[in-house]
Amino acid sequence: MTDAPTLLLVEDTASLQVVYRSVLEAAGYRVEVAPDGTSGLTAFRRLRPAAVLLDIMLPDRDGLTVMQEMLEEQPDARIIVITSNGSINKAVEAMRGGAQDFLVKPFDEARFLAAVRNALRSDQPASAPAPATLSKPAPAGFRGLLGSSPAIRQVEDRVRSVARSMASVFITGESGTGKELCAQAIHDLSPRARGPFIVLNCGAIPADLMESEVFGHIRGAFPGAVNDKAGAAVVADGGTLFLDEICEMDLALQPKILRFLQTSSVTPVGAARPRRVDVRIICATNRDPTDAVRRGILREDLYYRLHVVPIRMPALRDRGDDVIGIAEAALASYAVEEGRRFTGLTDEVRKLFLGLPWPGNVRQVLNVMRNVVVLHDGELVTAEMLPDDLMVPQQAPPPPMAAAAPVSEAAHSDELAELLAGRTLAQIERLAVEAAISRHSGSLPRAARELGVAASTLYRKREGWASDS
Repeated sequence: MTDAPTLLLVEDTASLQVVYRSVLEAAGYRVEVAPDGTSGLTAFRRLRPAAVLLDIMLPDRDGLTVMQEMLEEQPDARIIVITSNGSINKAVEAMRGGAQDFLVKPFDEARFLAAVRNALRSDQPASAPAPATLSKPAPAGFRGLLGSSPAIRQVEDRVRSVARSMASVFITGESGTGKELCAQAIHDLSPRARGPFIVLNCGAIPADLMESEVFGHIRGAFPGAVNDKAGAAVVADGGTLFLDEICEMDLALQPKILRFLQTSSVTPVGAARPRRVDVRIICATNRDPTDAVRRGILREDLYYRLHVVPIRMPALRDRGDDVIGIAEAALASYAVEEGRRFTGLTDEVRKLFLGLPWPGNVRQVLNVMRNVVVLHDGELVTAEMLPDDLMVPQQAPPPPMAAAAPVSEAAHSDELAELLAGRTLAQIERLAVEAAISRHSGSLPRAARELGVAASTLYRKREGWASDS
């Protein structure tokens, strides 16, 4: 171990310090740990470590500022930044600033050690540029909520104003709009930021297990309860409990949740005495909660107890150019992760993205960019690289010609036969595509909707026709 490389780990979470250190030492490295940015800089100056593992979210200082100070003092320092999923945009910013690599929590041991080995390779200078940088900077974002549209700015303002309160927050919005990111941002900006942030998906847990998941149970409370278990409400003590998909919660459990909110105490299943907890509640749903109340899915008294501060997450189709910034930020982070060379989007892809309705919202954009980066490589993302199932919703087929205009059916048939006579199937297809595009003033996404195909298919066909001519 005397000749082993010395690594500096700057991480404020004690449990993660233990895990990371044990993995690194088992791999043969010497490790020194610093719990914050200030002590990390002190240790860096003293050790001149072979590599630094730096968590971006530090309790005393911004991790990017700490990284820049390290690089100013030692330009060839090899720094691996560590971040959570909601702060990938900061990791991309770190890569542009000179970081060697980044890790997104949670990551496995193999990825962790591979990043360290790559950073220590003598043939790879620490100041090497990231595998992918965008032609223009990706938006910095707000606590993972990328974009600059008025709709998302309104959400950011509401998050800032409510964060320091203890009031319950009720987040609504379509699937994929970032409701959990919004809840995480409220927690991170609150006085409870050092406490736990516990997520409980009310729609993913069977009704007969939900009470135990929320409140816990004691050994022997029911068949299979071989040990005591702390529920989510207890684990979240001192922090925030995020009840996702609250409208999917079993009706039988809702009175107990209401009692928990009123008394700030929980009674584990099988226990005789309640336990007091200090928990802030944030909940979310992709349903209309008032409609859920009318239909009897959500108790009215629970709804009013939870619906203190409402936040509506806007659909991506209502956020204008934000889709481009989100796609570019995702492209940059995925390209770094996969070792690709992408630098941005072609103008065609930009226009296509702006014309799509994105029913899956931000989550759909991220999935599309992940698909592109995993399956392709290049400098720019082209329409040919997009997945074939990237389709706008198909419209209902038009009524039959006979029903619409029975009198002129024969005339239309004659005209159509004359138009298509002597043409190949490929030529007929091209005529149909070009006619649809013309009807929609050159908009390929709208033409694709009419034809019932992916817009990327039309881009590919037009490029093929152009190369053949």
